[in-house]
Amino acid sequence: MAFEFERKQSIAVLGGGPGGYEAALAGAQLGAEVTLVERAGVGGAAVMTDVVPSKTLIATADATRAIGEAADLGVQFFGRTETGKPIRPEVAVNLSAVNKRLLGLARQQSEDMRSELVHAGVRIVTGEGRFDGPNALIVSTSKDNGTDFDRVEADTMVIAVGASPRLLPTAMPDGERILTWTQLYGLSTVPEHLIVVGSGVTGAEFASAYTYLGAKVTLISSRDRVLPGEDADAATVLEKVFKRNGMTVLSKSRAESVERTENGVVATLSDGRTVEGSHCLLAVGSIPNTAGIGLEDAGVQLTPSGHIRVNRVARTSMPSIYAAGDCSNVLPLASVASMQGRTAIFHALGDSVTPIELRNVASNIFTSPEIATVGWNQREIEEGLAQGDIYKLALKSNPRAKMQGIKDGFVKLFARTGSGTVIGGVIVAPRASELILPVALAVEHRLTVDQVARAFSVYPSLSNSITDAARAMHIVL
Repeated sequence: MAFEFERKQSIAVLGGGPGGYEAALAGAQLGAEVTLVERAGVGGAAVMTDVVPSKTLIATADATRAIGEAADLGVQFFGRTETGKPIRPEVAVNLSAVNKRLLGLARQQSEDMRSELVHAGVRIVTGEGRFDGPNALIVSTSKDNGTDFDRVEADTMVIAVGASPRLLPTAMPDGERILTWTQLYGLSTVPEHLIVVGSGVTGAEFASAYTYLGAKVTLISSRDRVLPGEDADAATVLEKVFKRNGMTVLSKSRAESVERTENGVVATLSDGRTVEGSHCLLAVGSIPNTAGIGLEDAGVQLTPSGHIRVNRVARTSMPSIYAAGDCSNVLPLASVASMQGRTAIFHALGDSVTPIELRNVASNIFTSPEIATVGWNQREIEEGLAQGDIYKLALKSNPRAKMQGIKDGFVKLFARTGSGTVIGGVIVAPRASELILPVALAVEHRLTVDQVARAFSVYPSLSNSITDAARAMHIVL
């Protein structure tokens, strides 16, 4: 329902990713006059070069994995020669077709989002935006006869400019052999040997995917294990699966440089060792796209890393300016960006606002198996930052997991000592991104383990392990 204002409020949104899209849509729905400035396409990098294409690639890798593991379930694939002799066919991945499909899906998603904004009445300007004071943008648009400039003024500004892959001066990408994750989709064939530099979320996801797509993969990790910021038990399971599938994991190994050779690449480690491969993926983090857009002149405070400082309603140091997404100093997740965008507009226009509680944000790593988390973690409990009990249930004991041939994974719950209130959880399993929701709901609504256990989970189902774990944590009155 649109608000009634004495004067129609105006909103300018710089950047059309998840945060900017949701901000623009919320503003239009509340009756404001909204202008969205986006340089590449609605949806931003999340839709065009990051989340949508990468998770589509991972879906293809999952399909390849399922075919390869079908024999464990008694399903065998055979062809026949001209003489009728059975032969086992090879599973081939047409990477050109895969990349064409995923880029097409990304474009279609971008167009769907654009159509939604246009239908809501949002004015969309394609171009580069720069602040001209706290309440105006100068937008440059390339034309055949030069560059046009448009000035957009608004009562409320929302910055949602996202982030870009961090580059190393000693490993500069060339788009052919040395690549960032935005450049992978130009490959026509699966790399013979892919070196992945960086064992965080992005590095682990692509290392997992390309292993199942048929590439030899070497993962270079500067830390003692993959996913150093995640649950230690989950990281251990994933690294075990990686090595079982033939991946080489080089722990405590920092890549000093990556150079192109005549037929591939060579990565030199800080201890002098070298790793040769056909291609290299750089997954060493990202940097916010906040430089050169006039934020200092607009009075917006930045962190030393260049991120925009925001509070729990996404407001910056300037009362009329908000920020959402990876350019802000909050969790770099599309779901968080979307929530920030909506929250910013609700707050700016005086609607009811629930400040963002990052502790309740569920996140997922799309490796195989997936790793989903929410709430407090085990390290924080062990260090005394939260008082909690821990229970871990191996997935291999679940009947549905046995039926599906699932050997790896677990459900882990954290409950407040004494009350039994669920304060967090970890799920390592296929489709953990779907299974984490009931745990996230329990954390959000402060349900006890007994309340979770009283819910009727389907038998047999993987979600049955959640209620089983909750039941095992029963609070005796």
